[in-house]
Amino acid sequence: MAKQLNLLATGQVIPTALHAEMQRSYLEYAMSVIVGRALPDVRDGLKPVHRRILYAMHELGLTPDRPYRKCARVVGDVLGKYHPHGDQAVYDALVRLVQDFSSRYPLLAGHGNFGSVDNDPPAAMRYTETRLSSVGNEALLSEIGEATVDFSSNFDSSQQEPVVLPAQLPVLLLNGCSGIAVGMATNIPPHNLGEVVDGLIALIDHPNLSDEKLWELIPGPDFPTGGEIVDVGGIREAYSIGRGSIPVRGIAQLEEIAAGRGRRQHRRTAIVVTELPYQVNKAGWIEKVAELVNQGRLEGIADLRDESDRSGMRVVIELKRDTNAHHVLKQLYQQTALQTTFGAIMLALVDRQPRQLNLRQLLEEFLQFREQTLTRQYTYELEQHEGRLHLVDGLIICLEALDRVIDILRSAPDGTTAKTSLQNQLNISEAQADAILSMPMRRLTGLERQKLQTEFAELTARIEQLRRLLSDRNELLKTLKKDLRSLKRKYADPRRTKIITKDLKAKEQEVSRQASSAKSKKSKVKNQTSPDKSSTSEPGNQEKGNRRKKKDSNPPTLPLPELVVEEEETVLEFTHHGCVLRQRPTTTSKSTQSMKKGNDFVVETLTTITQAELVVITSAGKAYPVKVRDIPPAAGLQAGTPLVKLLPEVVQSETVVAYYILPEQPDTLSLILLTQQGRIKRLPASELTNLTARGTTPIKLKDDDQLQYVCLAQPGEQLALATSNGRILRFEINDAQLPLMGRSAQGNQALRLQRRERLVGCVTLSAKENLLLVSEQGYGKRVPVGLFRLVNRGELGTQALQFKTATDSLVAMTKALPKSEVMLVTSAERTVSLQMESVKIWGKDGTGDRIAKLKAEEKILSVSVLSS
Repeated sequence: MAKQLNLLATGQVIPTALHAEMQRSYLEYAMSVIVGRALPDVRDGLKPVHRRILYAMHELGLTPDRPYRKCARVVGDVLGKYHPHGDQAVYDALVRLVQDFSSRYPLLAGHGNFGSVDNDPPAAMRYTETRLSSVGNEALLSEIGEATVDFSSNFDSSQQEPVVLPAQLPVLLLNGCSGIAVGMATNIPPHNLGEVVDGLIALIDHPNLSDEKLWELIPGPDFPTGGEIVDVGGIREAYSIGRGSIPVRGIAQLEEIAAGRGRRQHRRTAIVVTELPYQVNKAGWIEKVAELVNQGRLEGIADLRDESDRSGMRVVIELKRDTNAHHVLKQLYQQTALQTTFGAIMLALVDRQPRQLNLRQLLEEFLQFREQTLTRQYTYELEQHEGRLHLVDGLIICLEALDRVIDILRSAPDGTTAKTSLQNQLNISEAQADAILSMPMRRLTGLERQKLQTEFAELTARIEQLRRLLSDRNELLKTLKKDLRSLKRKYADPRRTKIITKDLKAKEQEVSRQASSAKSKKSKVKNQTSPDKSSTSEPGNQEKGNRRKKKDSNPPTLPLPELVVEEEETVLEFTHHGCVLRQRPTTTSKSTQSMKKGNDFVVETLTTITQAELVVITSAGKAYPVKVRDIPPAAGLQAGTPLVKLLPEVVQSETVVAYYILPEQPDTLSLILLTQQGRIKRLPASELTNLTARGTTPIKLKDDDQLQYVCLAQPGEQLALATSNGRILRFEINDAQLPLMGRSAQGNQALRLQRRERLVGCVTLSAKENLLLVSEQGYGKRVPVGLFRLVNRGELGTQALQFKTATDSLVAMTKALPKSEVMLVTSAERTVSLQMESVKIWGKDGTGDRIAKLKAEEKILSVSVLSS
């Protein structure tokens, strides 16, 4: 019988309690999942799989200026080099980095089918293609290198991979993150880039900035799918302690649509949903609504259809006749995912340990990491520049003693002897001697000598700058802020998610009133309680059960949009460059003065309310509504928001021609529309009320024509048109001259333009006002309107301005408003300001006075009149 091995006697087996071993092993496994898979790093905001995908694509050279590459190639590289897990897991992570409805600022750009908000699966990785997006490449990988961040070995020690990417933006806040680990989870909402950068800069300038001030700069999450946040309480809780419930709901509006066919066609009210809460499946939501209708739990709906297309989401819920639309909308909020709660858990890895952080801590951790990254980068750059400067200095010494160097080389029997002789006779280092021996003959030319001198001067200046940055923290922080502002200018965009605030007490009263009204209706009580307890439960238990049911399924129903939004007075300022600023009335004058200091300036100021609607008309003859409350506030937006960016993406390449806030009863007003080719049309202003998000077409244009002027006309006013040749047409606004037309009409010919003649002005005015005329070469005058005879549409008009030279022409005709300021913009990108009273009144004959001194070849491009 073989002798048995006594392992216990040899000491190779250590007795351990089972519960202790299970506890230790499970904790090791849990930490491995937490650190290696589920939670993002607070510094670059990425999980390991995302970081490895981005770094692998960087190694493949898939920059935004390079062609797309198959996703299968990227997934293969990630699996083979860094991430030995399933290929589908890697591809799913890659797809999410591409989807613009999942990431607020996608880090990858895709070509092919990457899924949709209907939860359609993406195409297989062998069909789709990808590359780095501009923001992903610049903000995460432009400074990658062992000098800036630490690298570690991969799973088989055959490759080096970065422990963290040198992020220049807090991606963790910008795109958010969700993940489930062992015993913990994270769910960070996405935010707006411009607001986050403003918050970072404010913390750099004022480290003790109060939470309230910080929350004003970063008011809340900004989801990629839009929607609206209906209670700021959850935001404040999440920002203060790192955990909170944020109620979000989709954007729904009521529209009157045509229903039926032929003679049976009639108008019906419909609820149109254009945005859904973040991560809500549109197809699943529509299916849920249809299921509730079929079960009889959702009444009053006649038809449900999805009209979404490339221009955006549009789900139409057609209501039955005599149905209360507000009641149906409340039921949709209460029973479907049209209103959900985003449970924010701001958990991330700090020094490889999971920590729940508030907003301030997240920003401070990023700033600390960014400062360390810049310090490492500048230290490495300083070492490289100092080494290069040392070699360049040696080459310059060689060129200055060239004859002596040649004699040394001639007499030296070998390279080693030559190097030693150079070191001893020229008093240079070994590295400098090696550089001289390896210097090509072309360096002896005069041009190469000059290049060395230039390089020496540039290296010296850069080294001095780097030493100043490394020795002075304030200078380093200035560079950090400069980088942040540069990224904001490139990649910031307007907020998509609206934040609705209301007095909490009033909101509670409204919800309580709705609950009381609901209890009074038996049918509604049956829908809100279980069938087996509706008749036997006590009132207290029934109310408690209802609260538990609402908490488990959907958040409490909040008031409708028109009840929640607080109506307050606001001021809109429109600038010369086409931007708009929204702010409180008390800050208007200060903003106007600051805008005049730069290249832009405020041309018009409107006082309105946040509930009003701005009608924007573009050069393509389209009109779109913009809610005043959707215009970003002026805080942190010194230059304002481009007005065209508030319109649908399909029209953002067009030019904004006019903007109006129409009164509630615009029946007496009419709209005058004038095209580049001189076609004119008069339209009732009421045609531009109650516009949908798709807008309308107030004038039909020919393919080669564009809308140039739009004027709002009061009853009894006159119209004045001006051409570049200096002639003015003045005629009455009535049905004989300008009959009212429908939206599909092209209009009539207002005048015949001569060769090289163009329209330069169109204003509505009374017979007692003055006109301001300005020419390209800086001549101007004021002329009473009564001097121009009334004509019929289509006539030649009256010559109103003569020119000093044959090359001069009329550039603008505007109203000469009393006590106003005139801003002249020239081709040299400068502005000339003067008071209206300084321009003399002339007759219709004459050139006027020289109102602006221009340089050679400089011309006036535009004229704006700013009322006091």
